[in-house]
Amino acid sequence: MTDTATAPDSASPARSYAKLAADESREDYSLRYAPHAFRRWGPGTVAGTALGGIAYLADFAIGASIVFAYGFTSGAAAILAAAAVIFLTGIPIARACATYGLDMDLVTRGAGFGYFGSTLTSLIYASFTFIFFALEGSIMAQAMHQAFGLPVEIGYLVTTLIVIPVVFRGMGALAKVQAWTQPVWLVGLALPFLVLAFEAPESWGAFTHFGGTEGAGAGFSWIGFGFGTGIALSLIAQIGEQADYLRFMPARTAENGRRWNLAVLAAGPGWVVIGAAKQLGGAFLAFVALEAVGRTHALEPIAPQIEALRPWLGGLALPAAALFVIVSQIKINVTNAYSGSLSWSNFFSRVTHRHPGRVWYIFLNLGIALTLMELNMFAMLGKLLGFYSNVGIAWIVAVAADLVINKRLGLSPPYIEFKRAYLYAVNPAGFGAMVIASTVSILAFFGLFGTHAEAFSTFIAAGLSLVLCPLIAWATRGKYYLARPNVVNGPGVEVADITATHTCSVCETAYELPDIADCPAQSGPICSLCCSLDATCGDVCRKGSAAGAVVLPMPSVRRV
Repeated sequence: MTDTATAPDSASPARSYAKLAADESREDYSLRYAPHAFRRWGPGTVAGTALGGIAYLADFAIGASIVFAYGFTSGAAAILAAAAVIFLTGIPIARACATYGLDMDLVTRGAGFGYFGSTLTSLIYASFTFIFFALEGSIMAQAMHQAFGLPVEIGYLVTTLIVIPVVFRGMGALAKVQAWTQPVWLVGLALPFLVLAFEAPESWGAFTHFGGTEGAGAGFSWIGFGFGTGIALSLIAQIGEQADYLRFMPARTAENGRRWNLAVLAAGPGWVVIGAAKQLGGAFLAFVALEAVGRTHALEPIAPQIEALRPWLGGLALPAAALFVIVSQIKINVTNAYSGSLSWSNFFSRVTHRHPGRVWYIFLNLGIALTLMELNMFAMLGKLLGFYSNVGIAWIVAVAADLVINKRLGLSPPYIEFKRAYLYAVNPAGFGAMVIASTVSILAFFGLFGTHAEAFSTFIAAGLSLVLCPLIAWATRGKYYLARPNVVNGPGVEVADITATHTCSVCETAYELPDIADCPAQSGPICSLCCSLDATCGDVCRKGSAAGAVVLPMPSVRRV
């Protein structure tokens, strides 16, 4: 078996993929368009699975750290402002992923970054998954330490290993885990607030006058607002994890149109509504527990949970809180590990022209996350997330700007083109906007332009990306979006034609039309993955050589 990029000639056997890479029940079309034949879940099931992945308790720790550092007024304003930005940028991305059956990496390729330009964003996204896996794993290890006396170093290993069997099996297993654990999670989430509403109603009012633990004061501060927003905006790349589920959304029809729209809105940008509530709720629980456990432990979600539950549950507060934390962290870390495996697959397939299968990259992602946990990255939470958000927001805003502005102005194609055969290596519109915006904002983050610019570095990143992406597309007249016209997947007919399959001339497997390109080197159709893995064709398709290409029916363009 081979998964190398050497394309067979007419006398050679068809390319065969390694067993794990060829098994789409586990592979989940990790580097491909998700075909309609595979999208067997209803809008509600897809949305429920996607929302199950936001059970994480890092929101509690992030919200508490923001309010402790900058006080309630500035902290709450920062959390809400970040949520508004994340919600607005998430709408077009979620709709694009659900409409075209593509994950975040494939959408990024066609939304202004180019085939190799999106390689950098694959690394950015992969870093998001292992950073947050490490944060969530640290929280779970803290819970196991308090509940069972397990050393946190061993807890880090346990929280890493426990997710592997689920992530290995793919979307089907993830959907079951999210559904089965949801009732326990919902009860555990609501119960502490219910207890405090009855046992300490005065704490709600006192929280609104909290001035933080570092002397920020209860009043509003622009500096505190800026820094707090930057920390909260580190979660902006979460839309990528939502997209990993949304690509399995069924086709939108007249019958399911309303349910489809609601499901995409809820499971896409809607996650941040719950996320912002969790940040504020986590800050409140930490505030109530502050006097009893101290600042350090108040920032660890397990301790505030125990203190809140103690009036009703007494000695059972610890096991109940531990159960909630462990369930929450399993729910999110199966998503982090799954999304990380997709991102690493996309990265290495382009760099090495090899694809051994998504599941192997689970171990790479988890290995990095485990290393970060052992280095106690939880102690550097604020600074780490503040730095990361400068890069993450530059990327996400550039993609959103292309989908909302460039496509509607005709500066980029009206559909998402993700296949190597039709893309330039780098598109300066999105890629250039992201690099410039993140570079300037990182310099601001490190204080080069003064305190105010440092506090508002993420706003600088967002503003520059939003302006530069359409500006560069206009200056280049959209030249770098398509390396050649797409006669296979350009404007055309309806879903019936999209779902018609065509056999790849390299691997001899049938794929739906959006996953197929016309290949001059093969004198026939080629699937997107075989095209990506080909290291010998010399990209003749981008150099004006169309001899021997087979022209196939053209599917419809569905604007996002």
